[in-house]
Parts: sequence; structure tokens; C-alpha cells
Amino acid sequence: MTVLQTPTAASPDDAPVPAAAEPTLALASQRTLIWRRFKRNKLAVVSLWIVGFIYFTAAFCEFLAPQTQETYASDRAYAPPQLMKVSFTSSPHLFVNGYKGTPNPETLLRDYTVDKSQRYGIRLFAKGDHYKLWGLIPSDRHLIGPSQPGAPFHLLGTDDQGRDNLSRVIYGTRISMSVGLIGVSAALVLGLLLGGISGYFGGLVDGIVQRVIEFFMSIPTLPLWLGLAAAVPPGWSALKTYFAITLILSLIGWTGLARVIRSRFLQIRGEDFVLAAELDGARWHRVVGRHMLPAFTSHIIASLTLAVPGMILGETALSFLGLGLQAPVVSWGVLLSGAQSIRVLTAAPWLLAAGAAVVIAVMALNFVGDGLRDAADPYES
Repeated sequence: MTVLQTPTAASPDDAPVPAAAEPTLALASQRTLIWRRFKRNKLAVVSLWIVGFIYFTAAFCEFLAPQTQETYASDRAYAPPQLMKVSFTSSPHLFVNGYKGTPNPETLLRDYTVDKSQRYGIRLFAKGDHYKLWGLIPSDRHLIGPSQPGAPFHLLGTDDQGRDNLSRVIYGTRISMSVGLIGVSAALVLGLLLGGISGYFGGLVDGIVQRVIEFFMSIPTLPLWLGLAAAVPPGWSALKTYFAITLILSLIGWTGLARVIRSRFLQIRGEDFVLAAELDGARWHRVVGRHMLPAFTSHIIASLTLAVPGMILGETALSFLGLGLQAPVVSWGVLLSGAQSIRVLTAAPWLLAAGAAVVIAVMALNFVGDGLRDAADPYES
């Protein structure tokens, strides 16, 4: 006797999964896995945007600054910051009020009061001081500025010569941030070369390189910086001094990176893919460059990101002590060196804005480095 079975409706769970909907995480590249894990750290993502904005400011500082770094107005020395105001009933709608400066015989400075009868309109892409973007493209357009060229517009006040403090902080971003990048790049070359040789060959070579590293690490950092910076001839140009300071910072910053690279080389030295490449007849430099370094590139990137803040702080400390970059070069350290007197702290505290810029940049870079370090090995549980 044959039993007829009634066909049942197929369950939604039994439906075939389209090929496009299948999980592709197992086939994702290492770069994709690192980015997926990095995005989970919201603080690191926000810091990455901040770092990107800072380097954008460094690249286009001439356009973003309301004035050039040399522009001054002697009658506005130590002028306080102006507040942008909005008016919906009268024109101009966006404006700042003018100043009234009165000499003070006791402090030998000017006492400024807001003159509400004076209104200076503010506009985007305003005409102002002439400059050359990257030293090549002449222009006189600034991102924001007064509608009337030459009108007072100082959102972060002025210094002792009446130069706009905001513009000088923006210009200092290029020098201070590029010192970190160039210094880390030079340290990367030394760290890869000596750390790679030490970890790959081992033995006597490893012992010699490690003793050299320990010698550099045993020297107190600040006295060594001061000694090397003091050896820079005072008659050198600003450009030569800039590269000399970068080289000095690189000579100190490569030791930690070399240790990291050596430890990673020792860890993967006996892996099967390395032995296979050596048995296949590959030369040592090909084994290192094509097989070993790509295995921990993410760790190198994380280490470099964490090293940049140290370079920036080093340049700032040397310039603040008067042994690094000097005027007319504008960096955050140079700006802070001119704001270290008690008179400035009491009469013009806005000149410490460069210090706030250092703190924001260093913290953002540290958070990005922490996020990259955590995401460097996405295969960990």
C-alpha cells in the first residue's frame, strides 16, 4: 500500500543563500580586516579625522591663514582676540568689531576696548595678502578674512609685533608636522636596516647591533638632543637648521623601531614560508623584502604612528629652549619660545594657542596609533 505524502511549504531558512550574500570575511585581505577592526574604535576614527585635518592645514596653510606670517601692524601689538558676530537685521551679517587702544603708562602696553561703532564684514575667499601656494602658485585669496583688505581681523589676537596669532599657528603647523613625518621616515630607514639585519642573521651580527642600540638608549635623551642641537652652526640658514634638527631627532628615534623589527624577524625567522623561499634559492634581501616584511607591515605602521608625536614634542622642546629652529622660521616650538615670559602670560595668554595645537596633535596621533596597534593583527580573537 503506497502512502502519499503531502508536500509541505519550504521554510525560509531552507532557501538557498545567494552567492553574493555568503560571508566573505574569510576571503578578505589583511588590509580589509585591519580597517574593519580599526573602525570599531570610535575614538581612533575621530582622531584620524583630526590628524587628516591637521595635515590638510599644513598642506594649504597659505590659503587657510587669514594673513601671511610676516604681516604686522605695530599699532595692534598684543591685541586681544576678536569675536565674530552675526546680525540678521543689518549688513554686514557676519562681522567683527574694531579696537580702541589706549597707552598704559604703568604696563607700557596698550589697553584695548571694543569699539562697537566699527564693524568689519567677514567673508569667505576674501582678498588679502599676496602669497605663493607651496612657493609656486601666486594668489591673494584666503579662506576667510575681512571684506575690506587690511581691516583688523584677529580671531586669536596678535603678538608683540602686531602679527596675527592664528595665521602664525597655521603656518607653524607645516613645519612642526613635517618634522615628525621626515624624522620618522629617516628613523624607519635606520630601524629597518639595522633591526632587519640583526633579526635575520642573528649571532655575532645581532650582538653587535644590539650593543649599539643599548648604547644609544642608555644616553639621556634631552641632554643628547641639547648637545647635538648646540653643535649646529648658528650661521646656517633656516632650511639647513630645519634638516639638521630633523636628522638629530632621527638619530634618537630609530632604536625603539629597530627593537620591534628585530623581535618580529626572530618570531617569523623559522616559519615555513621563509624556509620555502630560502630553499627555492631566493637571496636574503628578497626573502626579507618580499616575504618577511609584508608579514608585519601593519605593526610597522602602528609603531611609526606612535613615534610621530615624539618627534613633534622633540622639535617643540628644542625650539622652546632656544636650541632648535629659530625665527624667522615659524613652528609651534618657536611660537611657544616667544610666549614664555610672565609678562606674556599675564597680558597675552592667547599666545599659548600653539601649545594647545601641540596637545591636540599629539593626543590625536597617539589615539590613532593605539587604534592601529590594536587592529594590526586582525586574526587574534
